[in-house]
Amino acid sequence: MDLLFLGTSAGVPTRQRNVSATALIGSAGKGWYLIDCGEGTQHQVLRTPLSLSELRAIFITHVHADHCLGLPGLLASTGMSGRTRPLDIILPTALHSWLQLSLSVTQSHLPFEINLHAVETLTDWRNFNVRVETVELSHRVPCHGYVFTESDPQPRLDIQRLEAERIERGPLWGQLAHGQDVQHNGRLLPAEDYLLGSRPDRRIIVCGDNDQPALLAEVAHEADVLVHEATFVQAAIDRTRASYGHSSAAAVAGLAESAGVRNLVLTHFSARYQANPALSPSIEDVRSEAAALFHGQLILARDLQRYHLDRSGHLQPVTIERKPQEVAP
Repeated sequence: MDLLFLGTSAGVPTRQRNVSATALIGSAGKGWYLIDCGEGTQHQVLRTPLSLSELRAIFITHVHADHCLGLPGLLASTGMSGRTRPLDIILPTALHSWLQLSLSVTQSHLPFEINLHAVETLTDWRNFNVRVETVELSHRVPCHGYVFTESDPQPRLDIQRLEAERIERGPLWGQLAHGQDVQHNGRLLPAEDYLLGSRPDRRIIVCGDNDQPALLAEVAHEADVLVHEATFVQAAIDRTRASYGHSSAAAVAGLAESAGVRNLVLTHFSARYQANPALSPSIEDVRSEAAALFHGQLILARDLQRYHLDRSGHLQPVTIERKPQEVAP
């Protein structure tokens, strides 16, 4: 699985960082999932190899503008790209009527169906070998994180079990091998019960805004990757005596260390933290605070940077081929 960050700024964009959006790319093929869709996300996608026709689902963490305002435009562009397959969108109930009205009044007639799901009641969403669950977070408005679990994209059939249960070779075996549940002699055979992976499941957690990282203690236990906002350093929160519903780098790092998280990715940085470490405050202040408490792989996300989770469970940056920019005549 890969992560490709489309926006890593908090609240407002900067020259180097757009507002919140993260792409999670599955291990099999080009299919990907979008978590949050701040304004300008569709333009960021144009600068990557991502294809809107391969988008599997969209997940919105909460109603704040920097996490959802880019959704109508992205859907309109998706329609213009020629997509016809239905698209699942998981988002807060309060945004359902807003999204439908936005598409209606702008006459954005989509050539594909959108299936809206309420994040508040979502228990288990699946797309072949990817399962998504939610975790409630703490923010100024209701907010959720998404737990992505990916099983081996190329599992092998458990032939020993199939033969022991007298399930004869044939089309049923092929359907099970492709992850399809089947009926046999009046009994449902879940595909996942008859597939053997060559590696353990991968678990990546992508969070929305959250001022209580401890809420993740259970789901983050030994997670492969935790993506969490670190809007401020702790000194800034202590100085103002207000977190505004956000976490410090120290709070997130402490949780990740105690939970045994293998790779911690911090994002959603306040615009006050400058890229130049010679200036103050800088993004290096965030890194230093987190590194003092977390001893696993620590990454501060950057816009348009892709990170690959390799077979050893190590998350590392990779070079991506960016689409050429159009030049005006």
